[in-house]
Amino acid sequence: MSQGYVPVNWKRSKQVYDLCLWAGILLYVAAFIVVTNTLYRGDQALPLLTVLLRATSTCAFVMLTLILCIGPLARLDRRFLPLLYNRRHFGVSMFVVALVHGLLAVYWYHSFGPVNPLVSVFTSGGDYRSVTDIPFEVLGAVALMILFVLAATSHDYWNATLGGPLWKAIHLCVYPAYALIVLHIVFGALQQDATGLMPWMVMVSVGLVGGLHVSAALTRSGADRQVSSDESQWVPVGNYRDIPDNRAVTIDVDTDERIAVFRYSGNRLCAVSNVCQHQNGPLGEGRVIDGFITCPWHGYQYRPEDGCSPPPFTEKIRTYRLKLEGDRLFVDAEPLPEGTPRPVLEAPGTADGQSNG
Repeated sequence: MSQGYVPVNWKRSKQVYDLCLWAGILLYVAAFIVVTNTLYRGDQALPLLTVLLRATSTCAFVMLTLILCIGPLARLDRRFLPLLYNRRHFGVSMFVVALVHGLLAVYWYHSFGPVNPLVSVFTSGGDYRSVTDIPFEVLGAVALMILFVLAATSHDYWNATLGGPLWKAIHLCVYPAYALIVLHIVFGALQQDATGLMPWMVMVSVGLVGGLHVSAALTRSGADRQVSSDESQWVPVGNYRDIPDNRAVTIDVDTDERIAVFRYSGNRLCAVSNVCQHQNGPLGEGRVIDGFITCPWHGYQYRPEDGCSPPPFTEKIRTYRLKLEGDRLFVDAEPLPEGTPRPVLEAPGTADGQSNG
């Protein structure tokens, strides 16, 4: 969202992105078929449906791995931020590939018996007490159902209808879905064939996703300034000159609240909630652009003086009072109600150098 926001979601840039994405998916599947048919010939040749099952499963798993890596990569290096803008399109495409795999598996393994194929997936035996006989297909089916919910609610309509916090909580279920898919592979494909690239693919995926998330968490923890406060105290931010122009530092107070303290236009200072109302994006990692605090995830903007989005948008975030003692900046940890106007604090050397926000 920005001043020039146009409520059209599938713009030309997204059409080109989707076209390139699906060209890549089809190219991957085609290459997988060619390579597999080259490696397995004669008596070892695999049925085309089996090859398609493997192609779509590995493609969807690689896509999911990349999707889960985008968030921490963007936190570690701002150059990855553009990848966030189309991550939902990537996720919906990944679900479609996973759905094709699921439908092929149901047809191939469950369509030739007396039981309804969908029922057969959940009742075809197995024993959760045996590592070698866990009903892995149930794990995959549950993961696919979670991915369906995420794909179905990916549009901004659902974000606006459900509210940012609930929408975000629902979409964090991608992590349980990922865990179920890893277990689905470990207790399924790897029990039948523990050779080849699949074990390495799983290990690299888990290591990459886990490692990037831990690294991003440690980096954010190191960047946050830990302070102690109570409702009646001003808590120190530090020297205001240490805040980069048009950027912010994030204050992590002991009320479990993160506060983004921005410096912009030279010596103007303001403090707002670190949580964007769109998808709970980290405002403190964003910038002040054209006088507006801009979320790094999807460009949602807020006025520094009151935490309100520019008209015609209605999103609001909480604001905080600031004060200066010399060059030392302090923030009141008690938030003001969402959208509460308060004067922007101007540091010494500006027109209102001694005012408090």
